[in-house]
Amino acid sequence: MAKAVRVHKVGGPEALVYEPVDLAAPGPGEVRIRQHAIGLNFIDVYYRTGLYKAPGLPFIAGNEAAGEVIAVGPGVTHFHPGDRVAYYENLGGYATERNIAWQRLVKLPDHITYEQGAVLMLKGLTVWYLLHKTFKVEPHHRVLIHAAAGGIGLLACQWARALGAHVIGTVGSRAKADLALANGCDHVILYNEEDFVARVKQISRGELCDVVYDGVGKSTFPGSLSCLKPRGLFVSFGNASGPVPPFSIAELNSHGSLFATRPKLNDYVGKRSKLLEGADTLFAAVISGKLHVPINHAYALKDAAKAHADLESRATTGASILKP
Repeated sequence: MAKAVRVHKVGGPEALVYEPVDLAAPGPGEVRIRQHAIGLNFIDVYYRTGLYKAPGLPFIAGNEAAGEVIAVGPGVTHFHPGDRVAYYENLGGYATERNIAWQRLVKLPDHITYEQGAVLMLKGLTVWYLLHKTFKVEPHHRVLIHAAAGGIGLLACQWARALGAHVIGTVGSRAKADLALANGCDHVILYNEEDFVARVKQISRGELCDVVYDGVGKSTFPGSLSCLKPRGLFVSFGNASGPVPPFSIAELNSHGSLFATRPKLNDYVGKRSKLLEGADTLFAAVISGKLHVPINHAYALKDAAKAHADLESRATTGASILKP
């Protein structure tokens, strides 16, 4: 019987319950996957706590994974048993096996491992759209990336550097600073010891940044706005410290006619053609060596509660996975 980590009542890490689940045969258009690796993300915490609303209770947590196709439902012609696949999908990922619509899957190239695939579909595709679609990073740009030693941060720093940008990152410890410097950052700011706004002004000699990528939220706002040059872009894509509070749109004017956006992955890969475009670009960057996928922590699926506790306490660096 398949097993999964379900949330019966939103709350702390203890809300994650590892238990057997009934799994029907794959229906029309569905594929059954035996999962080999599952990505761990802050969005999983948002659903667990109720910050993001799940369709109902109980629900299976998790939003990205990779595995092997073991059965297909009626009408499925694009995938076959034995195919190596990965996906991003809201909820349902923390499971040993699952059924999923074939349109959400991509095939893993031979040179991409299950572990890499499990963290590239949400974190990697997020970095793809942030740097290529939300704001097209080019060699003359200066970018600020908060939480530069996190799962998204390390990938973003590497890719921004590969695109020729000048990369500034913020981190919470000296060990994380070393990690960020080794993964593409030109300068790293220890936000617990330094005023990151003052340091950005110093590093840039008062020219500030073209774009700020902020997955932290409450604790880095409104400082992020003060790091932007006139007509710069504030990209708020996460809430690791809590949501950005409501603010007056006049603040964008007073900081220099700024732009601000709150994007989400679904709006960039909602069409299958866009999903494939993003995945192909991402996999090519990994295979070519432009992008290294740092997986620094692995937990058994049954230990998902510990994984969440470590994630929320900032005890992790790079990407983390759960192993069924």
